[in-house]
Amino acid sequence: MSPTPPARRLRLGLPRRMFSQVLLMQVAIAAGVAVLATGLFLAPLSDQLDDQAMRRALSIAQTTAAQPRIAEDLASTPATADGPVQREAERIRAATKAEYVVVMDRRGVRWSHPTPGEIGRLVSTDPGQALAGHEVMQIDNGTLGRSARGKVPLRDSDGRIIGAVSVGIAYDSVRARLLHAIPGLFAYAGGALAVGALAAWLISRRVQRQTRDLAFSDISALLAEREAMLHGIREGVVALDRGGRIRLLNDEARRLLGLGDEAVGRSLDEALGEGRTTDVLAGRVTGTDLLTVRGQRVLVANRMPTDDGGAVATLRDRTELEQLGRELDSTRGLIDALRAQDHEHANRMHTLLGLLELEMYDDAVEFVGEVVGDHRATAEQVAEKIQDPLLAALLVGKAAVAAERGVALRLSDRTRLPDRLIDPRGLVTIVGNLVDNALDAVAGTPHARVEVELRGEGRTAILRVRDTGPGIPEENRELIFTEGWSTKQPPAHRERGIGLSLVRRLAERQGGSATVGEAVGGGAEFSVVLPEALAEPDLEPALTVPSDRHTVAEEESR
Repeated sequence: MSPTPPARRLRLGLPRRMFSQVLLMQVAIAAGVAVLATGLFLAPLSDQLDDQAMRRALSIAQTTAAQPRIAEDLASTPATADGPVQREAERIRAATKAEYVVVMDRRGVRWSHPTPGEIGRLVSTDPGQALAGHEVMQIDNGTLGRSARGKVPLRDSDGRIIGAVSVGIAYDSVRARLLHAIPGLFAYAGGALAVGALAAWLISRRVQRQTRDLAFSDISALLAEREAMLHGIREGVVALDRGGRIRLLNDEARRLLGLGDEAVGRSLDEALGEGRTTDVLAGRVTGTDLLTVRGQRVLVANRMPTDDGGAVATLRDRTELEQLGRELDSTRGLIDALRAQDHEHANRMHTLLGLLELEMYDDAVEFVGEVVGDHRATAEQVAEKIQDPLLAALLVGKAAVAAERGVALRLSDRTRLPDRLIDPRGLVTIVGNLVDNALDAVAGTPHARVEVELRGEGRTAILRVRDTGPGIPEENRELIFTEGWSTKQPPAHRERGIGLSLVRRLAERQGGSATVGEAVGGGAEFSVVLPEALAEPDLEPALTVPSDRHTVAEEESR
């Protein structure tokens, strides 16, 4: 027999959906506020009604005592049930709807009362304060029950106190007014509660739409997952609000853009400054996989608007990929050059073999000497003028590539660069980019020639690369240094428009400049000036490693 499934127990508690929870909480708050407001209103209402009743009784007593005939009749007539004092007091009581109007003499004997049998008797409460000239308001019990009372002294025409007037308002009428006010208060409270519940429902519906009817636990889980994802992925994420201010930066975006926590809440122009990176992230430059340079990094940016008017931009670091692409281009050029040299080498070997078979030994020796001498002359010429090994090796390799492409690459007679470079790799990047662009510009043109001038003046390195190509139109001489701008078709593995931008960035990072103009005789001339590229001449020996195996310290001790 299969086991009987356990009965599902009823779970009590708050609903899971945010809409229901928010609605329940807001209705509870509205109900609590309505009850509290009603209670705070009712608490002083009883005291206010008592005070109003006592003041009303005092006013009636003051009005009664102010009538001269009351004092005259009290002094001239006896205390009888049909006397003038009784008649006037009853008239006032009927007109004001008071419970009683009692006029008494200085002994406390009543001259008027709603019950005629009480006339001529002493009053039930002490009239001493009123007979002493004071006005009294109080809630007290008398022969007619509990009432709100007002007592004032009664004076004759000379101002002497000859008695007192006591007026009472039935306390039952005060309580009736209080009970009569309660239904109205509850009606107002119920109306306020209904309006509050309706407002709570409307707000909850809006919250439901904005949160997609998620539960609080779901939102909490989404926030935790978002934090883990944003700070765990290797792409930079920048979130912007509708005003273009930075709302969120993950760790990778901080690293790629060089920003800190202080950038959050600031606009892109304030945080990043002017430039293509700011334009791309702000949406002023549109497109997908847009290239931009930030510092020494090549970034690929994509921007997606959000429903609230803001945007989310993602950044990928393509610095290493771009370097690999350039190295691949150089490698392909070298492979093409080596392939051509291999073909040329085979032809030379066939020529040499023919000379040997014809026993033309002297001609064979001369032929080999000419071939070897050409390569040696090129390398020696470069090494003599360019003493930095990295730059010398670069230019020797570029010369081989240029020869394969039918371009004459030569060094200017003014070229002299000592081995005192502070950042040789940076200058290698600059020279390599400019020479590659020059070779591309002149390839396939008649009498193609590229000239490189590289010299040092004190601590300043000056580089000029001239070509015999079509040149750069004057209106484009600044645009060519903009990231992503190029007139060439991009290869399959990478984008164009990065090389010259990197050249200018590297130059400006060292306090220098990169410009382009027209070369003498036509073509383009790129000039790069690096003011602090070379070390001081007197530091050169300290940076040189001794030729033997002794250390520098040992050399100095000798």
